[in-house]
Amino acid sequence: MSNNEELERATGEKSIDSLQFRFGAFGAAVPLLFFVVFAITISVLQLASQVALVMGAIIGLTLGLLLCKSKWEDYAQGLFDGLAQPVGVIAMVAWFYAGMFAQVLQVGGLVEGLVWIGAITGVTGGLFVALTFLLAATFSTAVGTGYGTTVAFCTLMYPAGVAVGGDPVFMFAAILAGAVFGDNLAPVSDTTIVSATTQDADVPGVVRSRFKYAVVAAIPAVILFAIFGGGGNAGTNQGSIESMMESVNPSGLIMLIPFLIVLILALSGHHLLTSLTWGILSTIPLIFLMHQFGISGKELGDLLSFNPDSDTVIQGALIEGLTGYFNMAILILLIVAAAHLLKLGGTMDAITTGLIKWIKNSVRRAELAIWGIVALLNSSITINTAAEIAAAPFVKEIGSKYRIHRYRLANMLDAVTSSLGYIFPWGAPVLLGWSTIQTMKETYNWLPVVEPTAVWPFVFHGWFLFIVMLIAALTGWGLRYQGKNNEELKERPKD
Repeated sequence: MSNNEELERATGEKSIDSLQFRFGAFGAAVPLLFFVVFAITISVLQLASQVALVMGAIIGLTLGLLLCKSKWEDYAQGLFDGLAQPVGVIAMVAWFYAGMFAQVLQVGGLVEGLVWIGAITGVTGGLFVALTFLLAATFSTAVGTGYGTTVAFCTLMYPAGVAVGGDPVFMFAAILAGAVFGDNLAPVSDTTIVSATTQDADVPGVVRSRFKYAVVAAIPAVILFAIFGGGGNAGTNQGSIESMMESVNPSGLIMLIPFLIVLILALSGHHLLTSLTWGILSTIPLIFLMHQFGISGKELGDLLSFNPDSDTVIQGALIEGLTGYFNMAILILLIVAAAHLLKLGGTMDAITTGLIKWIKNSVRRAELAIWGIVALLNSSITINTAAEIAAAPFVKEIGSKYRIHRYRLANMLDAVTSSLGYIFPWGAPVLLGWSTIQTMKETYNWLPVVEPTAVWPFVFHGWFLFIVMLIAALTGWGLRYQGKNNEELKERPKD
């Protein structure tokens, strides 16, 4: 039974198979096209936010209604059919669990524990910059949030790195590059979840298949950070440095246990929600024991507590993990609905037909088209998950036409999205890191502030990952095809 048939049976409403729009296929594209233009505009004006993007999607869908030649109730039903697509709901729920897991790891002090490792190693200059990249990559892979990694490491590792002789530009770049690594590879990353679910792929299989691309891009990045990352002025304010380092300790490294539990369960084939649930539950006794033995000031109340005087009544890390994704959850539902209207209005068929005329029967051109579409949208829309959601329908349509395996499609979509999202000066995470460093300067007046326009050429892992996927598209490295039973085939099956 198809998704539409299931929906009809459950609601009694008949699904819409097609819609007619003024200006034809272009009219059907207006909702999504308006969203993209709106997102680009507010990004250039440095006004981008998730709430603003939600409003842009709402306005776009309203314009679609005004351009619809079919009955308006048919447009509304088509819109609701799109909102009910499983891909949006699956991603939304997965985000909630991933957000809660990321927050509880931070409450457990994982960031401080990783910074402690950097402090005791005694490395300085370029080696500390390279170590920062590796630690940021580890942390972002554990918690699945590149944005959170950027904030956490710009708060702690950036001042520490500058203090021990790391070049400020390369320190900032290493943090962003580490965030790219985890955003692309983490099973609990929002981009991993979206790239997998939008291509009808399972998260564990996607992560296993993309590991080789991430590692190939990471190795030269580590080397370059180590070679060029030195040159800063160590010991600028030794008293402030010592005070800063006293705030970190190794106790937070115990949070690597829940991280490993989630990683092992996810990669062994368990459902992502099952893996994340056990990861969250395993943190509770650890935080309790840490508090009881006096090695951490965090209590179980930091995870979840009741406060009648607060607006939310319930507060804590678990609540913060949920609320952090509310706006993005709404956005993905609206964008999935706008993409569904593309299909109903014939836009998807028109675009695919036009691309196929250029692609012809060349799988190489098909992958180059996918790579180009994802790159174009990500260079324009500064919130990487939103750009990925907008590009996903085109990736799936072209990839399915040429029987490219769903893992490969998810990897092409996510790698390009994760890499470019942390490179461009107008990108949300770059601006987020920049503003965090500015805030830290209030604490450490000796701390230099790196401008976004100075850091973008040196986000080495991002650039290498972007290039690796281009080479993969050109050469067919790692290319697999989709079999009848979703198995991976080395040769393209005959229709």
